[in-house]
Amino acid sequence: MKQQLLVIGAGFGGLWSALSAARLLDMHARQDVEITLLAPQAELRIRPRFYEPDVHSMYAPLDALFDAVGVRFVKGTAESIDARARRVGYRDEAGRPGELAYDRLVLASGSQLARPPVPGLKEHAFDVDQIESSARLERHLIALGNQPPSVARNTVVVAGGGFTGIETATGMPARLRAILGEDQDLRVIIVDRSKDIAATMGDGIRPSIIEASNDLGIEWIVDASVAAVDANGVTLADGRHIESQTVIWTVGFRASPLTEQLDAERDGQGRLHVDGNLKVHGIDHVFAAGDVARAATDDFGNYAAMSCQHAISLGRYAGNNAAADLLGVAPTMYRQPKYVTCLDLGAWGAVYTEGWDRQLKLVKAEAKELKTQINTVWIYPPAADRRAALAAADPLIPVA
Repeated sequence: MKQQLLVIGAGFGGLWSALSAARLLDMHARQDVEITLLAPQAELRIRPRFYEPDVHSMYAPLDALFDAVGVRFVKGTAESIDARARRVGYRDEAGRPGELAYDRLVLASGSQLARPPVPGLKEHAFDVDQIESSARLERHLIALGNQPPSVARNTVVVAGGGFTGIETATGMPARLRAILGEDQDLRVIIVDRSKDIAATMGDGIRPSIIEASNDLGIEWIVDASVAAVDANGVTLADGRHIESQTVIWTVGFRASPLTEQLDAERDGQGRLHVDGNLKVHGIDHVFAAGDVARAATDDFGNYAAMSCQHAISLGRYAGNNAAADLLGVAPTMYRQPKYVTCLDLGAWGAVYTEGWDRQLKLVKAEAKELKTQINTVWIYPPAADRRAALAAADPLIPVA
C-alpha cells in the first residue's frame, strides 16, 4: 500500500509543494508514495492581480500539469484536520462529506481578508480578496456608468493604506475614467490608521508612493479609521462622513482558520510556527507552507510575508521536506534571504526595492515593466511538461 502525502490548497504554496514533492520522488525513482492535492478548484488563482480589471481571467488551470507530474487532484474544501488520526475531512462540490488519510500533510490553505465587526462592512463594502469578490467589484464599477453623475458615484474610498490598498487605489482613476469618461471629477481616497502616508511601506518607498498619489490625485486621510459603512459612504471614527457608492476594504489578512484545527502555536495572524524544515512545531507529520506558515527566512530575525514571493519558495521547501521525511532522506533547510518589493502605482508606474529595509532600485516605467513581467509571467505555473515542471520545483531555485 502506498504512503500518502496530502497537500491542502492549490494556491502558490500548495501547488509548489505538490510539484516539489513529485520532484523528490522522481529523483529517487520512488513509486510507493502517492501525492494528493485537495482544493476547491484545480486552478491557480493569481491573487496578486485581483486589484486589476478583467479579474475573471486571472487564473491558470492545473489539471494537465497535475496529470503530467503524477499528482492526484481531489476537488473539495477541507473542513477539519484530525492530527492524531492523520485524517482530513472535506466536502466535495455537491456538499457531500469525504475523508482523506495521510502519512504526511502539507497545509497550504492560504489566508483571507480580515473582516472585523464594523457596522455595514459585510453589507456595503467591496474587496479584492478573491476572484468572486473582485468580480463583484468590477460589475459594480461598470454599473456606475449607467448612473447619473454625483459625488457619491464618482468617489471611491479604499480602507487601508498597505500594499493591497495602495495598488487598488492607484489603479482606480484609470478604471473609473474608462467607465465614467475622461471629463468626470473623480475622487479616490485612502483611509489609513497610520499617522503618515504609507508609513508601513518604509522610508525607501514612501516618496514614490507620495509622488504617485499626488500625480494621480489620490487623497490620503491618515490617522483615521472607518467606524461604519452604509449605502451612501463611510463614517470615520471622528464622525466625518464621506459620500461614496464604492467602499473597498483592504485592512489586514489572517491565515486560514484550518490552522486552528491543530494543537500548535500560532502568531497574531494565525500562522503556524514552523522549524527550519517547515515542520509544524510539536507535530512531526505536518508541514506548513505559504500564508499559514510563520517561517524564518534568514538568521537576522526576518520572517516570510504573506506574499506569493514567499509562498512559492515555502511550497518548494515544504513539499520537498515532507517527501524527504517519508523517504528517509535529508531535508533541505528553508532559507530565503533575498526580499524584494514591486508595488504597482497605476498610470504613474511602479516602484521596486530590494532588502527588508526596501532600498530603492527602480521607479516609474522601468519598475512598471518589471511589475508587468512578474504579474503576467513569473508567478504563473509551469507548462504541463513533466521534466520542466519538476526542474522548476527545485527548492534551491531563487524566487526573487
